[in-house]
Amino acid sequence: MNTQYKKGVLELCVLSLLQKGDRYGYEISERLSETIDIADGTVYPILRKLKSDGLVTTYLQEESGGPPRKYYSLTQEGLETYKNDRAEYLDFARAVKGLLEDEEK
Repeated sequence: MNTQYKKGVLELCVLSLLQKGDRYGYEISERLSETIDIADGTVYPILRKLKSDGLVTTYLQEESGGPPRKYYSLTQEGLETYKNDRAEYLDFARAVKGLLEDEEK
């Protein structure tokens, strides 16, 4: 798949996963890689940007038998951004799909 397609939507995908619940970085990366072919380390710069933009916060949580994990959680602003970006993306995807399907007729 064209890497430019992925770059434009990965941030939205990360926000989508976080709106379903708090997650740690590796968990986000693994979940995305089940659906989208991404390189190792792709998610962490996105998470840093989301945090610096105030869309996510972090906290450490102790795990039994292991070191604490850094969890990411959506802020209210992050949730609002997700909802707006999701609506815009779905409108855009429908428009592109319509154009592509018109070519087949």
